[in-house]
Amino acid sequence: MVRRLTPLWLCLATGISFLSLNLAGCSQPDLVETETPEPGATVQSQIIRRDVPYVPTSEAVVQEMLRIAQVSENDILYDLGSGDGRIPIKAAQLYGARGVGVEIDPKLVQEATENAKKAGVSDRVQFIEQDLFQTDISEATVVTLYLLSTVNLRLRPKLLTELKPGTRIVSHAFNMGDWKPEKVVEVNGNSKIYYWVVPETIPDHLLQEQG
Repeated sequence: MVRRLTPLWLCLATGISFLSLNLAGCSQPDLVETETPEPGATVQSQIIRRDVPYVPTSEAVVQEMLRIAQVSENDILYDLGSGDGRIPIKAAQLYGARGVGVEIDPKLVQEATENAKKAGVSDRVQFIEQDLFQTDISEATVVTLYLLSTVNLRLRPKLLTELKPGTRIVSHAFNMGDWKPEKVVEVNGNSKIYYWVVPETIPDHLLQEQG
């Protein structure tokens, strides 16, 4: 059964807010319907909210992200928006780290889980279907990101309040506004990697959600 979505322009014209789009059945670019909804499933469960399109990170960038973060067997790496799982899997393969991938698309969670099994690291890596803004990341010692600058800014207060001082954060391509990185590394002349360490004392302005 195909459920029809009310066009976004009509939702706006009738005064329906963006916050109510999921319940109102209005379409917008970051909402994707699952192909075969479960019988009796709620409207919310039939819709996957996407803030960021899935674009795989290249092998060269993955390895450089892990190198910059100095990942080791003692680390617990959280990859927020983990896609097919390549970053946690590579961290486990190369360095023996434990990894958790957080991904909102159930198909990608399934693919990542299968990829971990094929790579022989299922005992060290797990993938969970969850909104990354709702995930408890407090046990992470390394966090990897390939999101967008606007999403990074919304996520910044969560990173700074939930993560322990000294936790390393690595972002492919996108920065975090006025939180200046400790390192910026270019890969193959066309990809940038940003590196931060959570400080002991956090300036108040960095805790304000932006974006």
